[in-house]
Amino acid sequence: MPDQFEPRAFCHCATCKKLSGGVGTANGRVRSEEVTLLAGEELLRTYQPEEGTAKTFCSVCGSNLFGGGWPESDQASVRLSAIDDPLPGAPAKHIYTRSVAGWETLPDDGLERVEGSA
Repeated sequence: MPDQFEPRAFCHCATCKKLSGGVGTANGRVRSEEVTLLAGEELLRTYQPEEGTAKTFCSVCGSNLFGGGWPESDQASVRLSAIDDPLPGAPAKHIYTRSVAGWETLPDDGLERVEGSA
């Protein structure tokens, strides 16, 4: 796994909220060809929602591992919470804030907020 992900973001889209069971996911973008699985590839399952890109998870523990259409897409969205080793840096923005529920509160962290994916 590369040391750097660009860009890093918290995603609050409806699908990420459902997959995480919470307020969304923390992600890092990387070229799909840079992702190397060391073990367990046969345990991965992919869900393709009606709207948006495919999401890949572990069929044993349920961990949400990849989004962005990995491995077929050029870019993968790696779930930062699935990485055991600490990573330098942090997400730089919140995306899909239009999907934040009325009962959710985004942290006052000074990060950029984007209604869609950009």
